Amino acid sequence: MKKDDKASISLKKVISISIILLFVMGVGVMAASSQVTSVKIISADGYETSILTSKTNVAEILEENHIVVLPTENVIPPLNEDISDNNTIKIIQNNESTIVLEEEEPESLSVESVLEDYNSVTEKIVKEKVTIPYETETNDKSTGDGEKIEKVTQNGVDGLKEIAYLMKYENGEEVEKTQIAENLVQEPVNCVKEIRNKPVPVVTSRSSTSIETAAVQSASSSNGSSLADRVDGMTPEVVTMNASAYSADECGGNTATASGARARVYYTIATDPRYYPMGTIIYIPYFADYPNGGWFIAQDTGGAIKGNKIDVFMSNISECNRFGRRNLECYVYKF
Repeated sequence: MKKDDKASISLKKVISISIILLFVMGVGVMAASSQVTSVKIISADGYETSILTSKTNVAEILEENHIVVLPTENVIPPLNEDISDNNTIKIIQNNESTIVLEEEEPESLSVESVLEDYNSVTEKIVKEKVTIPYETETNDKSTGDGEKIEKVTQNGVDGLKEIAYLMKYENGEEVEKTQIAENLVQEPVNCVKEIRNKPVPVVTSRSSTSIETAAVQSASSSNGSSLADRVDGMTPEVVTMNASAYSADECGGNTATASGARARVYYTIATDPRYYPMGTIIYIPYFADYPNGGWFIAQDTGGAIKGNKIDVFMSNISECNRFGRRNLECYVYKF
């Protein structure tokens, strides 16, 4: 073999060995740059797991391990940051109080500068009760162009609702407020008003100074006229009463009253005899357009009729249900 051939073979060997050495060194550098680290992951329910990864970004580590963060959860450290020196990722619920600490600064930093970088973030749920204002309904039952009066037949009551907010505080200062729920506690009750013709005072023949309402002259039936005649010249006491209704249907067809008389439709009312004795005559403008002209006489009592309550005798249960219960202005004539 010639010397030139031997030299050529030696050169090839040297080149091959150099290439192999370079490849081994590159693999070593790649292995060093992708160092595998043990990371502990703590879920929101307290479950802990340890994984091995070459990644350092929190979001990439969670994605690599198929861990999904819910909208109601937070992550420490945040998703867009790298894991801290303790190699721990913690997932917590939004309503948990959290304290986020900055990465440790070099020892050359002063205590004052470290305290300035400290940031405390707290979230909690706060419930507030809010009043729902009632509305007012007005029913105009007046006729003609005469003077009118307005009376409240149902008092209004404000409603109430409870609203839940997610509050976020940073260093004790409110930085965010988000409504997350609303619950109705109590429905508002509307105020109901009625507009009616105002009774016109007239001078009667019995006394130049006694005054009665125009309803005395407006009674259209014999029953109403008879009652109106009996109080001619008397001055009534004006009272707001809580009125309900009853009928013979609810009494098994029995129309006997506590006074001994038979109950008559739109004539008989039940009262509390301690306040309005039997025989008390009451004019109610609400019933002015009814056949009795709005005139009633106390002939009955009832266990639930106490104080300023009255029960009007009507034709049947359906009519009673339509009437319901309401506050009415009453003109009371006691003997």
